[in-house]
Parts: sequence; C-alpha cells; structure tokens
Amino acid sequence: MALACYLFISRFFLQSVRVAGQSMVPTLENSQQYLLNRWVYYLRAPRAADIVVIRDPADRRLSVKRIIATAGDSVYLKDGSVYVNGHKLQESYLPPGTLTFPDGRLPDQWLRCGKDQYIVLGDNRKNSTDSRNYGPVARRDILGLILP
Repeated sequence: MALACYLFISRFFLQSVRVAGQSMVPTLENSQQYLLNRWVYYLRAPRAADIVVIRDPADRRLSVKRIIATAGDSVYLKDGSVYVNGHKLQESYLPPGTLTFPDGRLPDQWLRCGKDQYIVLGDNRKNSTDSRNYGPVARRDILGLILP
C-alpha cells in the first residue's frame, strides 16, 4: 500500500528531481535537488516564465528550461535580445547584460508556437540546448513545474 501511494504521488503530484548540467545557472545550480509539481498543469496551462521539466525533443531525456512563449506567440531573436510578439522581453531573472543569440548558424531567428506548443530557453544562454536548436516543445512533453 505504501509503495502504491508513493508511486501515485510521485507520478501525479510531487517528485524530487536533481538538476544535471549548467543550462539553468544561475537560477538553478547543477546537482541541486528541487521539487517537481506535476499537479499544477492539471489545473492550469503552463505560463511564460515558468521553470519546467521537459522531455527534450532532441534526445528524449529530461531537461529543465524556462518557458518564454506560449501557444500562438512568436519569438524573434535579434542582436542578443528576445522579442515576444514584437515586444522586447524583460528578463529580470537573468544577470544584467546577458545576451541571447540564435542557433549558431543564423544571424537572427524567428520561432512560432502552434497550438499546444511552447518556446523554452535555458537561463544560461551560452550553454543551453533549447528551442533555439530544436524548435517549440509540445505540451505533452512538459512534465511539471519546478519549485525552486
């Protein structure tokens, strides 16, 4: 009974996760433990600025990223800045002077979220594989909200 309760709670409510990698530094540190709230997205849709665990579209492993744009939004990366729906994104969670450049092959980059799609970026913009590389993330690949 205890095992069944544990499995039910960790699958649908809360789960302990360990961040592996540098893509969310300085917001989340490598090897730190955090709680993953799996229940919240049964009650509401993911929102911009949420820090989430996703199933990475590139390799299907779990990854932690920040939602930048939601369904129907367009994102434009130019001159080190992020524009969402034509407005420069104010990212107070990043250290001052942090620049966001597109995928290394492009001078600027335009991304658009379709229905049930999200654009995600790591806070460590120089060391993150994210939507700049693999495009929008499907809602079904967002597993929950990180509680720092």
